[in-house]
Amino acid sequence: MFWAGYDPATLHVERVSDTQGENVDYRQFARDQIAHIQKTVGAGKAVSALSGGVDSAVTTALAHEALGNRLKVFFIDDGLMRQDEPQTVRRAFAKLGIRVTVIDAAKTFFAALEGLTDPEEKRKVFRDTFYKVFGKAVRESGAQFLLQGTIAADIIETKKGVKTQHNVLDQIGISAKRGYGFTTIEPLKTLYKPDVRKVGQVLGLPKIMYTRMPFPGPGLSCRVLGEVTPERVEIVRQACRIVEEETGKFKRFQAFAVLLADRATGVTAAGRRAFGHIVAVRCVDSENAITATATRLTWPVFDRIQKRITKAIPSVTKVVYDLTPKPPSTIEYI
Repeated sequence: MFWAGYDPATLHVERVSDTQGENVDYRQFARDQIAHIQKTVGAGKAVSALSGGVDSAVTTALAHEALGNRLKVFFIDDGLMRQDEPQTVRRAFAKLGIRVTVIDAAKTFFAALEGLTDPEEKRKVFRDTFYKVFGKAVRESGAQFLLQGTIAADIIETKKGVKTQHNVLDQIGISAKRGYGFTTIEPLKTLYKPDVRKVGQVLGLPKIMYTRMPFPGPGLSCRVLGEVTPERVEIVRQACRIVEEETGKFKRFQAFAVLLADRATGVTAAGRRAFGHIVAVRCVDSENAITATATRLTWPVFDRIQKRITKAIPSVTKVVYDLTPKPPSTIEYI
């Protein structure tokens, strides 16, 4: 039933952070969700919203088990992804026998975000654009359902007004059916990140898929303070790659870079004044993303990060490290 290679030793665990706080057999959870997807979709068709992250990867695997060829898998290339992400995701899922269609929508997203600087406004505009693009894909595919990797933390933060998550609609009174023409199916909405990873494990997904660091739905737009432009996104994309590489030996929950909205004075090798970008480095330890603390990186790691960032991106004049826990901060900046 599941992907070849799943480990029976992982089928039962001691704890799961679901909304009821009960122990869960992850293999049975997967079976139940597969049955739920089959019952909900019936003889119809569905589309899976794949981003390459853990949540959407596990959702896609469940949906593929349930629906087979009646499932269409779409990856929106919004121009806000990690380096080479569309190609990487498509190749990875092709090895599992799942065909991924990449939708080139970068111009659409950058146009929607143009001129916006308020964090919450940017998140809401991203959400609206995300569902419009997927709504078009769903209609053109003849499907009636959209599967997405919404998890418990997404719903909690959106309901509490901490920040709008791009994949939460019906829980806050926005009808996906009326607004965008499809019904959402969210098989992971009672789980937190550690439990989603366990589901991916029992499904037999490659370890690299279910152990990836969290990546925000709105992508690198969450890591650009101020206006989101292709040029500013490229700066933070390069910086994020460096931070991920240099912190790889640490058991961190999440590590990335953020491009701040302001600028700071620097000095060139020739001794001249420079007025450049400020990059903040964020690396945190967490279990479920509800709370987090800054990772205790070593000084040599800090030194390599700043040297690599300022060399690769000459327009950056300052690199700083964020020590703030959650709360009072959030993990992402937007």
